[in-house]
Amino acid sequence: MLNFIEHGDDTGRPGLLIAHGLYGSGRNWGVIARRLSDRGRVVAVDMRNHGESHWFETHSYPDLAGDLAQVIERLGGPMDVLGHSMGGKAAMVLALTRPELVNRLIVADIAPVAYGHTQIQYIEAMRAVDLSGIERRSDARDLLAPHVDDPELVSFFLQSLDVKNRRWVLNLGTLAAEMDHILGFPEIDGRFDGPALFLTGANSDYVRAEHRERIKRLFPKARFARIPGAGHWLHAEKPREFEAAVRAFLDAP
Repeated sequence: MLNFIEHGDDTGRPGLLIAHGLYGSGRNWGVIARRLSDRGRVVAVDMRNHGESHWFETHSYPDLAGDLAQVIERLGGPMDVLGHSMGGKAAMVLALTRPELVNRLIVADIAPVAYGHTQIQYIEAMRAVDLSGIERRSDARDLLAPHVDDPELVSFFLQSLDVKNRRWVLNLGTLAAEMDHILGFPEIDGRFDGPALFLTGANSDYVRAEHRERIKRLFPKARFARIPGAGHWLHAEKPREFEAAVRAFLDAP
């Protein structure tokens, strides 16, 4: 089963499960998870091939959704489910295939479509770093920075570095081999009739106007909201606004 970090106590309200995006971990969501835990239990998972969860040779969205289902069943679900990017796609597949496990769905800056860009360059960047001589995270920063175009992404990737053991806690081999699956979205006949919020960054182009028809077909009760001044990493760029939007949706009648 997936490794997860638990915040807060069972208050009788549905718990919230958080699924991070590609190259992330449950730890990335610590601040938001702790703040939202005042309303009940919040569980932030490490997705397969990330963090402290097991490594596998596959990384398809049915796989990821099945992993989330196992956690929810273990915790006595159903639960509210929040997913960002890759985690948002996994959350959507979970809601479409196991709707009985999902109370409310929040999808952060991703659509149920295939994307044409790639994220393989960041795997190549991490592979290019010789970790054999590092003693501190700053050593790895100096080696990684020339290979990554965004300084904020360097800091983000370094959260997945185990300095003591000089290794990435990411299964880079599987993530590279499965990149087409990660960028895609499976053909699914299901439909999720529960409440769903598609929360996007106003400066991001991941969820476009032309995606709304497909979203509404799969999620008929979908609502849409944007966070001004935020891009794809909306929860990190505007954490207070992100938290407020999530809280308002979860607490609505």
